[in-house]
Amino acid sequence: MAENAGMTSADRIADLRGAALLDALERLDPLGPEAHALDVNALVEALDPAELRKDDFRRFLKALLALASRAPAFDLSKVEPGRFASLVASASRAQLESVVADRALRERVLDEIFARMGAHIRPDRARDLQAVVHWRLSGGAGEGGYDRYETAISHGSCTVSREMHASPRVTITIAPADFFRLITHQATPAVLFVTGRIKVKGDLAFAAGLIGFFDLPKPV
Repeated sequence: MAENAGMTSADRIADLRGAALLDALERLDPLGPEAHALDVNALVEALDPAELRKDDFRRFLKALLALASRAPAFDLSKVEPGRFASLVASASRAQLESVVADRALRERVLDEIFARMGAHIRPDRARDLQAVVHWRLSGGAGEGGYDRYETAISHGSCTVSREMHASPRVTITIAPADFFRLITHQATPAVLFVTGRIKVKGDLAFAAGLIGFFDLPKPV
């Protein structure tokens, strides 16, 4: 009893798991003292998608998104790369598909992943490379039903845009759930290609080795 008496409200929230943690986050005042004392990385680490129902994973991300709108410390960009990779990798396909069915969450998660690509380029491998890749994520709101991203690799750096500025060396079409599996080392381009889950137009050999130009964080 004495041990519990010394715990703050933030401590109690951080100790919660599963649906109880989701309920607490959805009720949390983003500007209140409990929110100020919480760490988004600790919350992500405390969450095990295997303990959640399909829609609960979406609820968790949506709760973080709502908190981040008033308290930037909860933004997904504050989640450490390894923990972010673990969060995505441990979610089931049904949970990921529930996330991408929510338009706001889909855009936020995809934007976050692509924004991190520039930080994960490997300059040692890409210093002599100049190539533009167009990504088409199916089920989107853009032209033809795709969300589109352009990654331009030049002399060891990578820039990302939602606008298509240059002719691509390769265009890659993939469902978001499979893209999540690809960038968290849960699937390889070769396996996705032979199973028809990824479509490539352009330089096939370059596309097959594209991931090798990035040091993508592995789940911790």
